Amino acid sequence: MRRDEIPTPALLLDLARFERNLERMAAHVRRAGKHLRPHAKTHKCPEIARRQVAAGALGVACAKLGEAEVMARAGIRGLLITTEIVPPAGLARLVRLLGEAPETLVVVDHPENARELGRAAAAGGVVANVLVDVDVGNRRTGVAPGASTVELAREVAAHRSLRLRGLQGYAGQCAHVVGWEARRAASRAAMASLMETRGLLEAAGLPVEIVAGGSTGTYDIDVELPGLTELQSGSYCVMDLDYRRIGGRSGDALTDFEMALTVVTTVISVPAADRAVVDAGFKSFATDRPFPPEAVERPGIEYGWAGDEHGRLTLRDPDRPVRLGERIEFFPPHCDPTINLYDRVWAVRGSEVEGVWEITARGRSD
Repeated sequence: MRRDEIPTPALLLDLARFERNLERMAAHVRRAGKHLRPHAKTHKCPEIARRQVAAGALGVACAKLGEAEVMARAGIRGLLITTEIVPPAGLARLVRLLGEAPETLVVVDHPENARELGRAAAAGGVVANVLVDVDVGNRRTGVAPGASTVELAREVAAHRSLRLRGLQGYAGQCAHVVGWEARRAASRAAMASLMETRGLLEAAGLPVEIVAGGSTGTYDIDVELPGLTELQSGSYCVMDLDYRRIGGRSGDALTDFEMALTVVTTVISVPAADRAVVDAGFKSFATDRPFPPEAVERPGIEYGWAGDEHGRLTLRDPDRPVRLGERIEFFPPHCDPTINLYDRVWAVRGSEVEGVWEITARGRSD
């Protein structure tokens, strides 16, 4: 099948760019002496996860238990569930998952959750591998760094059905700081508390085999920390406008990884010389960012939202009009929630379709 035969709107993955992104990140963590457990919340696609593992990743991180269940059923191992699991029904599902993939890591940030997790694991005859989730300034989940983390880690280590493996600290507030030097300063300040807390655990004789964190925005900053063992970067494999705009070490755009993800659309109306309409609107792109999709290699086109299934194009270049039926690709503002809108991604190489990969964990926020 040819690329120009794909029904629109559709999600496309440029395989050449995607593969180079995987290779670059794998080489980066190898040089730094770190490990990579990329976040599958970005793509929710077992085939992409398989390729990340084949490129050297330890496994994948999953934001939710539902994602982890999908990945485990697809044969992916080395899972880390980065969000606390609290409801009894969720703990029961987790125990079943641990029976299938016993090396799976989970996080806790409260002693009551640790105790309930331990009871569920004991009742199910499994041992849960645990990271203590530390708040490094993101003000989302996580126990306070320092003494509170040590206290919780002691409780985890004391339970016979829990195995303390280390710490997680996600500085999400730093991931999109614009400007590399500003981002580096913000990340180093945030992660300092995690490194100090690691030292406190070690001084208390508690195991700290794993210290996980990081993002695509700080991928080349956090590896400077000797106490960090693995990165959780996710978006690097496909990229988006949001990450591109934060800047790299030597420019206003983060170009270390290539823009591999696009949404292909069709022009379905040309009501005026300076205006056209495509068949992709709110239901085809995530709308959580203050900037619109960007037309690929068409600088004279400005996209505007025009409803659930329509996008309004303002045509700024009179020398390059659009045609009815023309196909135009767009870079999405935010890759993760855009991917979650689709059942499949079309894997393309040049003008040919090499595969159609199911986004099996789409909607699995449970």
